[in-house]
Parts: sequence; structure tokens; C-alpha cells
Amino acid sequence: MPTRSDALAIQYVTAPRVASPIHHDGFASLRSLEDPSPPPLRRLRAPVPFPHHHRPTALLYPTCPLRFFSSLTFSLLLPVPHFTDVICNFRTNSAVSVSEIISRGRIYHETYGCQMNINDMEIVLSIMKNAGYAETVKEPENAEIIFINTCAIRDNAEQKVWQRLNYFWFLKREWKSNVAVGRSQSSHPPKIVVLGCMAERLKEKILDADKMVDVVCGPDAYRDVPRLLEEVDYGQKGINTLLSLEETYADISPIRISSNSVSAFVSIMRGCNNMCSFCIVPFTRGRERSRPVSSIVREVGELCKEGVKEVMLLGQNVNSYNDVSELNDLEPGSNWQLSDGFSSMCKVKKMGLRFSDLLDRLSTEFPEMRFRFTSPHPKDFPDDLLSLMRDRYNICKNIHLPAQSGSTTVLERMRRGYAREVYLELVQKIRSIIPDVGLSSDFICGFCGETEEEHTHTLSLMREVGYDMAYMFAYSMREKTHAHRNYVDDVPDSVKQRRLSELIDAFRESTGQRFAAQVGTVQLVLVEGPNKRAPETELIGRSDRGHKVCFLNVSLPHSFQTDGERKPEAGDFVEIRILRSTKASLFGEALVRTSLSKFHHQNIAAISENFR
Repeated sequence: MPTRSDALAIQYVTAPRVASPIHHDGFASLRSLEDPSPPPLRRLRAPVPFPHHHRPTALLYPTCPLRFFSSLTFSLLLPVPHFTDVICNFRTNSAVSVSEIISRGRIYHETYGCQMNINDMEIVLSIMKNAGYAETVKEPENAEIIFINTCAIRDNAEQKVWQRLNYFWFLKREWKSNVAVGRSQSSHPPKIVVLGCMAERLKEKILDADKMVDVVCGPDAYRDVPRLLEEVDYGQKGINTLLSLEETYADISPIRISSNSVSAFVSIMRGCNNMCSFCIVPFTRGRERSRPVSSIVREVGELCKEGVKEVMLLGQNVNSYNDVSELNDLEPGSNWQLSDGFSSMCKVKKMGLRFSDLLDRLSTEFPEMRFRFTSPHPKDFPDDLLSLMRDRYNICKNIHLPAQSGSTTVLERMRRGYAREVYLELVQKIRSIIPDVGLSSDFICGFCGETEEEHTHTLSLMREVGYDMAYMFAYSMREKTHAHRNYVDDVPDSVKQRRLSELIDAFRESTGQRFAAQVGTVQLVLVEGPNKRAPETELIGRSDRGHKVCFLNVSLPHSFQTDGERKPEAGDFVEIRILRSTKASLFGEALVRTSLSKFHHQNIAAISENFR
């Protein structure tokens, strides 16, 4: 039998240094060791069928000749990382890629919460692929590894996660019987991995839950997931929820979950410094840090080559973007300009490239791509950002402007940094600079100490502004927050739900007017695919303002290309004349296929003609 030193001395003709082979079904796999220091060793038992007439000719043991038998089972100490680079097929005497033969485990993933969580899952899949876990499945019953990416913003999201964890635990606990009856097709009991904000917030509770979970990994530790999974193989629990002041995953190219989509998410910053009293994000995502502009431009360029037509720039406080990595002479943080009348609890130390600088470069270098962004804070909309949005046709005229409440006293308790009147002044300024802008918002009903009068102020704000879209929730207190430490959640659930219903009704009263105002106009729509309600006859897409637009799928000419008439496809830009509206969507007549820049230049020409 070869010894440990023999195992590290194996050499392959085309590889300068390799480790010991794993023999399986007539194949011998050889690890390439790029690092001169041997990686950690792991004992593995494997069957080795070697027919007498098929001996490998390229495998050498310089320190100990290897005798072959027709069938042999033995134990070797094998390095864990840097899995097989070369495979020698004894039957054909040829080398094949390891990915064709061995899979380290199939992955199933679920994501709850915001767009940032979706993008995080794409980052995790990229990290796992680089570690040898390349295969994903659509059903958890077929997976050896189950990822659940979690959200901790509201209790409702956490309850959904616990329900799913109970089912995944059933798949793990009853694996043998599940396989026997055909419910599961995984090769071993699945490893269950909890990722994201809930992982950081409830790490001890999750790990102590009846051995339900194997790995808990916070938002800043995703690079460590492969190592944590290895620890599980040794009977350990894998946990890393450390927050970072630097991690942005700027060097990782995410694996897009919706590979056929015409839009994509690009994370530009992580964390939040605002410390709103109701919000758990600073405690689960850490402090703000921004990716270098160059890394964002590189990722968007890759997406452009893949045919992506629209990019959503993501961040917990996306418009507070501040890249201090690419400038030698940084301005003092005192030069940081906030929206008029707004304040911030956290002061900027050094000012680098701001959000408007990033948007300026992206919109210039990629003229045929549309750009959106979420989620911003109202305090970071200086005039230069609004002017840039007005002047660049490929920056969507759609702004998410979270109000949270229409009451100044509630806003003070929330530590939002503005009063009701200041927020309304910002809305007026935005609409004066960008007349056709679409606004959306967030609202919380029943925050600590909210009175009926304060609630009516929120209802009146909703009606006064008139939003295109709003996300409305009943307040759910989170541990660790300022509100949890200092306030009492004293509004009964029944009152919260009643106020939420009243707020939804107020929103519906005003949003219909925003959609109705689009009737008769011509909108540029990016086609997303068939309308699910009529997939054979209708297509659906989104306008610049983010409105859903439905239209008949008919053959159309192109405004300047000579490819004849054809039906629009996902990724096409189509001019649509809006014929009617509802409170949630628009319906129109398709006129012509076109491009972003062509549509813009036509509008400029039409405006000029009207002024003659």
C-alpha cells in the first residue's frame, strides 16, 4: 500500500506536480497542486477496478511501484481543495475534464427578500461554481446542498423561512425513507445552508434548532461557504457571520439566475449608515462600502455583450455611493451635498466618486442600455444627480423615494433626518426638473406610538404626492434596532392592519390617475416576454417609468434596420401608443421596433419641429 509520502509523490506526464488518484468506475483522477505547500488531507475510501489488460501508462510512483489487482479497495489521505484537474480514463487511455465525470454536489436555492438578496445568491453560485459545485437543480428533493437566502426586515419573511427549513429538515432527517419511496433523488442527505440577513441576526437560534441547519453564513462571508461545507464533512457546524468594512465582491462575476432575462442586477455598494430606528439592515449588512467604478463598468460591459438591455443598480442606500478607491486626491467629507433640508446621522469622512459620477460614466459608455437604481434614501438627491437623470435618455425617469410616514413626529422617532414639509419640497423639485418622472415609495403603518392623527398625515401625504407604486407594510419590531431598545411596540396588530388597509385604499385612489395620464402618449417599451395572461397573443414589457405595458404580438418593421417585418422578441425596444389603462398596467398598440438612441433622437427632432 502507498504511504502518505507516496500519495504526494505521484507524477503525471503533463502535470509538473499532482497528488494521489481517486479511482472510480475505471477512471483515475489526478489533482494538480498549484501551491507548493500541501493542502489539508482527508481520508477517503474508494473502489479501484483495474483490469489486468488496462494499466495506466502515464501514472508513475517514483518512490514506490504500484501493483494493480482486478479489484481493490484501499484508503488514501487525499488533499481536499484544488479538486481534480486531469482525469485518466484507463479504458480509453485518454484525459477528460473532471466536470464531465464527478460532481461535488447538486445545489438547490431559494431566495427571500429584496433584489440585493437575489444578486447575493448569484454571487454565491459563482463562488460555488469556482469551488467545483457547478450543477443546480430545480427541486430540493434532488439536491445534495440546499441554500436558503433569507430576509430579516419583517417577521413575516422570517416565518416563511422557518416553514421551509422544517421541510428541508424533513428531507435530511428522513433521507433514506424518502429515497426508498422515490420522494428524494439526492445521493446523500442534503446539507442545509442558511445565508443572508436572517443568518446574521439569528445565528445561534438557527444552529441550535434540532440540528436542522448545517451551515450559517452572513452576507459578508460568502467566499467562505465552500470551506464551511467541508467542515460539515468532519462533523462540525459551519458558521461565519462576521461583518466586513471592505467586502464588496467586486472581483466576482455573478451567475445570473434568470439567464434568459433582458435585465440584470448589479450591486454597486453594500451596507447602510443611516441607522433608522426601525431598521435592522445596519446590523445585518454592516456599514456602507462602495465597489470601485472600474469593476462596475467591467461587469456592465460583460452584461452588454450577453445581450442585457437594462441594468438595475443595487445598494441598501444606493445613491450614497462613494468610491474612494480610484482617486488620489479625495475631497473632505464636509463637501458632501445632501438634498436641501435633509440631515444625516453619519458623517462622510472622505468624498470620492459619487453616484452621479457613476451614472454619468455608465450612461455614456453604454448608450443602448437602460439604467435603473434602488433603493435610495431621499437625503442623497442633490441637484446634479437630478439634472443628470433629466439629460440622459438611458437613465430611467423612475425614482423610488421612501417616505415611511407622512407625520413629522413619527419621522423624528424613526430618525429619518427630514420633516414632512422637506420631503414634499423634494418631490416638487424632482417633478420640476424631471416633469415626466414616476415616483414610488415605502410606508410603515403602526410604528411605535403612532396616533390616529399621525396616521391621517400619512394618508394625506399618499394622496398629495400621487405615487406610481408603493410598498406598504404593518410595522414589525426587530431586535437590536434603536426602536427595540428605546420604544414600545404599543399599536395593536388589529389597528396596524386597519391602518394598512386604509393606506392601500388611499394609494389606489391616486395611482389610477398616474396611469391614466399615460393614455394617448407613445412610450418606449422594453419587451420582457409573453404576457402570462395571454401568452399566445400578447407581449409584456416596461416603459421608462417602470409601468407594465401589454400589447398584441404582431409583426413590426424596424425604424432603421433592414431586417424586414417580424414579431418583437424579448430584448427588443418597441414604440407603443397607449390606448387604455388600469390602476396597475397599461395597454397599447405596437407601432415599430426601434432602439433607445433612435427613439430619443426622434423625440428631440419632434420637439424642435414644434418650436419652429
